[in-house]
Amino acid sequence: MFLTAFLLAAPFGHDHYVSQDGAWCWFADPRAIWVEGKILAGSVSHGGDIRLNVYDPATKESKEVTLAKAFERDDHDNPALLPLPDGRVAAFFTKHTGPDMFISYTHAAGDLLDWTEPEKINPNDPAYQGPTGAINSYTYPNPQMLRDERNRIYLFWRGMNWKPTFATSDDLGQTWSKGQILVSPKGDSPGNRPYTKIAGDGDSRIHIAFTDGHPRNEPTNSIYYIKYERDAIRSSTGRLISRMSELPIEPNEADVVYDGKAEGVRAWIWDVAVSQDGKPVITYSRLPREDSHYYRYARWDGRRWVDRPVVFGGKWFPQTPEGTTEREPHYSGGAVLDPQDPRFVYLSRPVGARFEIERWFTPDGGDTWSHVAVTGSSMHDS
Repeated sequence: MFLTAFLLAAPFGHDHYVSQDGAWCWFADPRAIWVEGKILAGSVSHGGDIRLNVYDPATKESKEVTLAKAFERDDHDNPALLPLPDGRVAAFFTKHTGPDMFISYTHAAGDLLDWTEPEKINPNDPAYQGPTGAINSYTYPNPQMLRDERNRIYLFWRGMNWKPTFATSDDLGQTWSKGQILVSPKGDSPGNRPYTKIAGDGDSRIHIAFTDGHPRNEPTNSIYYIKYERDAIRSSTGRLISRMSELPIEPNEADVVYDGKAEGVRAWIWDVAVSQDGKPVITYSRLPREDSHYYRYARWDGRRWVDRPVVFGGKWFPQTPEGTTEREPHYSGGAVLDPQDPRFVYLSRPVGARFEIERWFTPDGGDTWSHVAVTGSSMHDS
C-alpha cells in the first residue's frame, strides 16, 4: 500500500515531520496515540525495521526507537499501540501473514524510548481445524482495553483461516485466551477474508465495521456493523446477535450499513469511530469503477443508519508507474475519522496533478460539508 509515507503532526500551514521514513497500513490500529503531551507513532522503515517515533509538539523534536531490526519490508507490519493503566505502553506487531504475534512494552511510565525486547504471544488456537487451505497466521493487530471489565485487553487480528479473530488478556498482555473467529461467512471458505476496522470507547463497548472480503475478490462487497458489549455481539440497537461462547457470526446477522448486493457496486471500509454521544460513525469508499472512488459517511442516528456522500476520491492510490498494470485498483487515497470528534474527516483526493490531504467537516451528520487544505502544491502524492 504505502511504500513510503510521512506522518505529519501540526496546525495547518505549520507541518512538522514525525517521520520521513515510515509506512503503514490502515487495518492495524491505533497507529499513533497521545502520551503525556507527545505523539507516539509506529511505522515500518524502508529497510523493514519496526519503528516508533516520539514527536514533541512543544519542541518540534522527533526521536526514534527501533523495536525490531530488518523485520520485514511490508507496510502491513506497522505496530498497533495500547496505553496501559500503569502508564506504560504496549506495542503489537506481526509480519504480513506471519507465523507469530509480538508484543513489546515501555519499561517505565513516561519513557517512550526505552522498550522491552519483543516477545511472541501467539494466541491463535493451535487446535483449530479449518477447511483445506486454512492457515493460522497473524496480520493487522488491533488492541482495545475496557475499564469496566477490569482493564481486560481485547486483541483483534486477521488470523485463523484468514478470518477476523480475537483473544483476551486479564493481566496486561502476559497471558492470553485461545483465539476465536469473530466473523465467518457460511462455509468457512479460506479464500474469503473479511476486513475489519475497530474502535472502542475504553469503557464497555467495542465498535466493529467489516466487509464481506477484499473488493478484488468480492464484486458486491458490503459494509457491516456490530458492537461488543456485556459478553455479547450486538447490533446498533443492542439486539443480541451472539454470546461470545457461540461465535462466529455470519455477515448477514450484522447491521448492513451499505448493501453492495442491492446496489450492484462494491465498497471498502476505511474507518469507524464513536461520536461524542456514543454512536458509531463509519467512512468507506464506494467503487462503481476501478478509476472512480467515492467517499461516503455513515452514522447511526439512534434509529437507523444515515449514509451520505462526502466527495469524489479520484482513482486508485498510489499511482501506477507508467507501463505497468495496477495490482490494487480498489485502494483509495483514504478517508479517516478524527477519533475524538468524527464530525471531522481527513481524506486524500486528486487536486490538480497530485493527491492532496484535506480536512472535511460536517455540522449536521453528513448533510453538508466544508473543507480546508492540509497539503497543497505537493511534489508527490499525499
